[in-house]
Amino acid sequence: MRKTVLLISMLVLALLPLAAESQYKTIEDLNGRNIGVQTAVLYEELIQDRVPDSTIQYYTMPNDMILALTSGKVDAYLIEEVSFGVQKKNHPELEVIEEPAGYISATCIIGENERQDVLLSQLNQFIADSWENGLLDELYDYWIADFDPVNDTCDTTGFTGENGTIAVAVEGGYEPFSFISNGQISGFDVDFICRFARAYGYTPEFYEVPFEAIAPGVESGKYDIGMNIVVSAERNETGTLSDVYYTTPIMLVVLGEDESGLSFFEQIADSFYKTFIRENRWQLFIQGAGITILITVASILAGTALGFIIYMLCRGGNIFANKATNVFLWLIHGMPTVLLLMILYYIVFGSSSLSGTWVSVVGFSLMFACSMVDMLRVGCNAIGKGQLEASTALGYSNSQSFFKIILPQAAGHFLPIYRNEVVTLIKETSVVGYIAVLDLTKISDLVRSRTYEAFFPLIVTAIMYFIISGILTKLVGLVEKAIDPRRRNKAKILRGIKEAE
Repeated sequence: MRKTVLLISMLVLALLPLAAESQYKTIEDLNGRNIGVQTAVLYEELIQDRVPDSTIQYYTMPNDMILALTSGKVDAYLIEEVSFGVQKKNHPELEVIEEPAGYISATCIIGENERQDVLLSQLNQFIADSWENGLLDELYDYWIADFDPVNDTCDTTGFTGENGTIAVAVEGGYEPFSFISNGQISGFDVDFICRFARAYGYTPEFYEVPFEAIAPGVESGKYDIGMNIVVSAERNETGTLSDVYYTTPIMLVVLGEDESGLSFFEQIADSFYKTFIRENRWQLFIQGAGITILITVASILAGTALGFIIYMLCRGGNIFANKATNVFLWLIHGMPTVLLLMILYYIVFGSSSLSGTWVSVVGFSLMFACSMVDMLRVGCNAIGKGQLEASTALGYSNSQSFFKIILPQAAGHFLPIYRNEVVTLIKETSVVGYIAVLDLTKISDLVRSRTYEAFFPLIVTAIMYFIISGILTKLVGLVEKAIDPRRRNKAKILRGIKEAE
């Protein structure tokens, strides 16, 4: 108990921001230091000539860079000025170097499909009209200059949809551009697209995906529009980009003095409130856990059945079936989980309407099926051939011998491995956020993006994974005990003999 309390205390101290006065006043002062940047935004290109000896570290989400800064992993990080305003409200200890690192312009990227030319023309016209009539200035003032993360809302209704549905990829965890508020997607980008959809007769469907996956998803045709793409010469060559819809300075954020005035325990209480109580965010964790359980249980059941069928096809010694199975196992086992999911989502099912959740089930079912084939091979090969010969001599058919004699004994060998594979599968589902699935890990990321706090979202998410793993492994353990021949009742074992007498 004492060790647990000590560990939690160390984690709290590590994850809470430190008070310090910034020693960096110019961009050149950071030369040779570690600088954080979000993956795929290209902001590092703005300062490479001025800090040639610095090391660039890449992070998936902006709030991860805050934690890296406050824990000393980086000395500064790059962020848009408009986003820093939001971060400063949540972390008063953050400061910026006065001189901007540069300026960036953001556009929309248009999907490679039959509607590309029409959508590009319509978006460019809408952007031009919005600059002229002041709509973009109005959106900028509402979502950026005067942003209120608690009360600002986005109207996601009133779509006529006579021209169909458009799939829109947004980051989903990046205030003030796209974020989850009261369980609904909101923000500058969302409001912009909703107004565009109402003007041109579309119904938008928003998908929250990691920023680095937006452009590949759009270019594969999975999404019609991707938001907040930074303009670059290379992207102009490879992607179809709209006109610019906002421009902002890029700032270098450093650690300054904590001006919040909150005590240690007040910071803990405030973090808990923002993580779970505000906007009933605890419900998001429950929803995320439900998606994780759905993917896990469905994949286990489907993967077990598929693996068993494949093994039975190979059991008879069919050369073609065995070679095909070996190739299948080699492909799936040799491929990283994220890569497999992205191939399925963006290529195999790229033109289908299958949701990311069910694509995840397909992917993890294939992975679990491969493990199931290996487990059956190991378990059944551990049973001597003499038992199969003896059961055949007693008049059992080959099928009866397998199901009544071989499989029950083999299960004792592979079920402990099966239990470990279940735990492994649960942990591997944490990557499904890459294909727009709001599972437990992705929800944790989205909550952290709103609260800019790491401790409670990460710790509670870890605890929920432990609970899910414990429940499922307990169920497998009960099955293992139920079929263990050593646990059978003596009267049940001798029942057949007594009946024969």
